[in-house]
Amino acid sequence: MFDTVLVANRGEIAVRVIRTLRSLGVRSVAVFSDADADARHVREADTAVRIGPAPAAESYLSMERLLEAALRTGAQAVHPGYGFLAENAGFARACAEAGLVFIGPPAEAISLMGDKIRAKETVKAAGVPVVPGSSGSGLTDAELAEAAHEIGMPVLLKPSAGGGGKGMRLVRDASVLGDEIAAARREARASFGDDTLLVERWIDRPRHIEIQVLADAHGNVVHLGERECSLQRRHQKIIEEAPSVLLDEATRAAMGEAAVQAARSCGYRGAGTVEFIVPGGDPSSYYFMEMNTRLQVEHPVTELITGLDLVEWQLRVAAGEPLSFGQKDITLTGHAIEARICAEDPSRGFLPSGGTVLSLHEPQGEWGSPLLERSRELGGVRTDSGLSEGTEVGSLYDPMLSKVIAYGPDRATALRKLRAALAATVILGVQTNAGFLRRLLAHPAVVAGELDTGLVEREVDGLVSAEVPEEVYEAAAAVRLDALKPSGEGWTDPFSVPSGWRLGGEPKPVTFPLRVFEPVEYAPRGTHTVTEDQVCVVLDGVRHTFHRAADWLGRDGDAWHVRDHDPVAASLTRAAHSGTESLTAPMPGTVTVVKVAVGDEVTAGQSLLVVEAMKMEHVISAPHAGTVAELDVTPGTTVAMDQVLAVIAPHEDAHDDHDDPHNHVDTDAEAEE
Repeated sequence: MFDTVLVANRGEIAVRVIRTLRSLGVRSVAVFSDADADARHVREADTAVRIGPAPAAESYLSMERLLEAALRTGAQAVHPGYGFLAENAGFARACAEAGLVFIGPPAEAISLMGDKIRAKETVKAAGVPVVPGSSGSGLTDAELAEAAHEIGMPVLLKPSAGGGGKGMRLVRDASVLGDEIAAARREARASFGDDTLLVERWIDRPRHIEIQVLADAHGNVVHLGERECSLQRRHQKIIEEAPSVLLDEATRAAMGEAAVQAARSCGYRGAGTVEFIVPGGDPSSYYFMEMNTRLQVEHPVTELITGLDLVEWQLRVAAGEPLSFGQKDITLTGHAIEARICAEDPSRGFLPSGGTVLSLHEPQGEWGSPLLERSRELGGVRTDSGLSEGTEVGSLYDPMLSKVIAYGPDRATALRKLRAALAATVILGVQTNAGFLRRLLAHPAVVAGELDTGLVEREVDGLVSAEVPEEVYEAAAAVRLDALKPSGEGWTDPFSVPSGWRLGGEPKPVTFPLRVFEPVEYAPRGTHTVTEDQVCVVLDGVRHTFHRAADWLGRDGDAWHVRDHDPVAASLTRAAHSGTESLTAPMPGTVTVVKVAVGDEVTAGQSLLVVEAMKMEHVISAPHAGTVAELDVTPGTTVAMDQVLAVIAPHEDAHDDHDDPHNHVDTDAEAEE
């Protein structure tokens, strides 16, 4: 076993790897950018090395700086985590050339499986079923279109390089195929530096099921069962579970053997995942999609049902040890479900969010290499997280903050425990999807196990609400009312008491101008108790308890940023921009593209600016025809949510009504999966 391992990553996965290293008595080395100088993974490691400025290209993606940090600290091996350089064959080769062990598969396997076209051809030759689609690489737009027409609509356009759903485009209408191919190439080029595409048959209401494999350097390859990953949005997984309710033992064994053959076909070593697409109505008809040549975000659910620490086995295999078990020794016990907590706002179309973590509570059972079995007895809940109070969540890195995982003897128990754990999760200061995930897990189709990759998008309107419960305003007003109470002893000036008392008149209700989405004037009407970190209100006989921090309130995984609203300032702003339309930032991020200048004439729907955050692009379009009257940003400008970017003065003949000016989202963001 190694003495020292450098973890070439950040956030929750770096913390996760460091904990297994500690349990094995292996010294850990963390790396950090300037933005992460006080991050949790830095504090938990035995030592840490600064590797550069905040942008990933100058820090976490810099092979030279990572290798230098490893050599300076005496590391013998490098664990890449997931995302960043985890599936970069060049990095694996560079580690070997520097005399370091790359804790992952051989560079050749990464390169082969990273090319979706070559990967399909390789596993097909090994007898693994693949999705019908185009063959060959370097196809022109015309050849792709011809292949799509031969397959028949709908089809899925996919970049050959990369993964995680980035750049994928579902095309149902042949008339827009040319435009979609061009757009997919742009996204692929921007994300992976390679615009090679393939086209595959689209399977309606598919299920996404993946098989975990482990392979050593001695010819042993096993699978550890499947994970159901069908609950997704924008091709990104948000809930994963093991095992899948769809598969019977025969299908599980057949898919497992197919995954083992796929791993053997590329000379795999270490932990990897073979992903399949499965028609919900016919689970026996499964098709290979791709192989992820790294640890998966959702690996904890497999750990909990097998009792194996996958990070530990990555380390042991990389150190040359053989697997100490065979396929017949692996048993799947119980059920585990994972929810990904991301910095995003479900009420704003899941746009990335940011801010400072002001208050944090994460359900946490015991876990670790010697404690995997015990963790199933100690409440069955585990949180893998990179957060701590004071963490600054910015727009430079992936939006996933943590993962909450629940285990139970059966699926119903695991679901119930996970919903309870999400309700107990408190993250104030940054909007997250925790409350949304809790509601999703209570959806009848999810409870019944009737899943498919389009379920979330079909049902999202019923799981997200822009309505603010009255008790939220009641609690926010109670906090402000409590702050107005005089704290001194002795005589109290009646005019200083927030009671609404007036000389010679009826008391006037005390009102507070507040704003979550829209401004409201709210007068508290219940009773309340306010402490430093909680507020309890009784409204119409019902008691409501909220966690609080500054202007934030939270309960059951949801959080509301209730700000004071200044109607005078708002009125002056409206007057200043009378007859114009202000375009504001839909999320905190960086302006990457500015296509207009002050004085330019624009048409309704014309693309004006692009704001990027957490690898998500948001195109700001003109709400109506007009003239650019004001432009407050340039490429590279860092902007806050709702910051004014530009002002468009309408033409006198512009009568069209338009929706939210942030009317086009070009996504496929997360790097991890």
